[in-house]
Amino acid sequence: MVVAEFDGAIAGVVVLTITDEGFLLENVAVDPKFQGKGVGRTLLTLAESKARASGYRSIYLYINEMMTENQSLYAKVGYVEYGRRINGGYARIFMRKQLS
Repeated sequence: MVVAEFDGAIAGVVVLTITDEGFLLENVAVDPKFQGKGVGRTLLTLAESKARASGYRSIYLYINEMMTENQSLYAKVGYVEYGRRINGGYARIFMRKQLS
């Protein structure tokens, strides 16, 4: 887990895990007070850097299929849907980003 600080306050967090499927972006969250300041983008970039440094050529995540705004956000930064599954009792969309 990596915590982002902004002016001494916790602004966001990213949780990364290695699974059988690869390098998982398990969670990224930004405090609403800090949204729109680039914190989320910085955390995503950090996650991708950590995946590369660990020898992975891609990074993946999953989201609840009802979170259409998040689907658009991740697609905008290069994530592509590769599957849909029931996971933990919820319908999830799995997305992956190839890393250069």
